[in-house]
Amino acid sequence: MEGYLQRIGASRDSSLAELQELHLLSVPFENLHTHMDIRIVLEIPWLYDKIVTQRRGGFCYELNGLFAELLRDLGHSVELLAARVFNGEKLGPPFDHLALVVDGAWLVDVGFGAFSLHPLSWTSREDQQDPFGVFRLADHGEDVDVFMNGSLAYRLERRPRSLAEFMPTCWWQQTAPESGFRKAPRASLARLDGRVTVTDEKVVITKDGHKTSTDVEDPAAAFLEYFGLHFRQSNASGVLRQL
Repeated sequence: MEGYLQRIGASRDSSLAELQELHLLSVPFENLHTHMDIRIVLEIPWLYDKIVTQRRGGFCYELNGLFAELLRDLGHSVELLAARVFNGEKLGPPFDHLALVVDGAWLVDVGFGAFSLHPLSWTSREDQQDPFGVFRLADHGEDVDVFMNGSLAYRLERRPRSLAEFMPTCWWQQTAPESGFRKAPRASLARLDGRVTVTDEKVVITKDGHKTSTDVEDPAAAFLEYFGLHFRQSNASGVLRQL
């Protein structure tokens, strides 16, 4: 995992909070594989090659899946938990999201896009202040609801899962017309003062709470400029394929 640590600028002595922060500032949340002829494989060697060797990003199953392996390599105890994401109207399907509980004490999530910069206390049910917002966990029967700035983000099961158990829903996210990841190519990366997000239509930069939006004329150029991702538009439908 030494290459992974180098990828995010961390060391084997980095704290859990440092590891999460450095990861979020280095590895983009992106769904570009869902708009290419490349199938996501939830196996550690494949994920390591993509995220570390190719210096790519990914979505929750990939990012949290590999981050869990890094944390275990560093001596942490890690459980993979399944969540249902709240889209503003209803909860998504089971295994809609993957998050981590580390050392039985911390909720860690580097795969949700805009979320906390630092680990959240898994046992606290009070408001938790974070540079990226105010978070709170609340019991919901046998599950745990996770709120960000007063709004429900997702509902977590407590039962530990294996990475392989997320494979069917990962495939659904890549192929189903109803999947939000099929709507448009997107990449997003945290910054200490905000976030930068690129789609096939816009570049949105959030800085100190203020957002600016610019239309995108050349998505391939925008992905390259902001994330170092090399893509080309392959056909009239606008599907992006990796060079």
